[in-house]
Amino acid sequence: MNLNYLDFDYSEDADGVGTFDAMASVQPAQIPALHAEISAVLVWAHQHWPDACGPSEDGGIWHYDLQGVQEISTPLVLTFDDNAGQLRAAPGNPAPPRTTITLTISGNADFCGALRDAFSIE
Repeated sequence: MNLNYLDFDYSEDADGVGTFDAMASVQPAQIPALHAEISAVLVWAHQHWPDACGPSEDGGIWHYDLQGVQEISTPLVLTFDDNAGQLRAAPGNPAPPRTTITLTISGNADFCGALRDAFSIE
């Protein structure tokens, strides 16, 4: 599966545990596609590495952390009153809510290699 929203950065610690970090920020119309990508990655991991999800210190082969936030941005209409020498700000029309989701997935070398292959992650 090609990933269109999740763009992973990879790092590795001194113990050889690899970590893939991705963040995607989307408009409401894109949320189902983003959810589908995240679900595809996690379904793949659970199917190919069943009963192995958990922190490495507890014997897990892979683990993940999923966080999300929804933000509504309201632009400010800024004007400068040159007679008063002051900046004035008034709220504009709020933009549609933007959803940002972060996915961190980590694992041993075998898991990381298989994840790279399955989703063409460089």
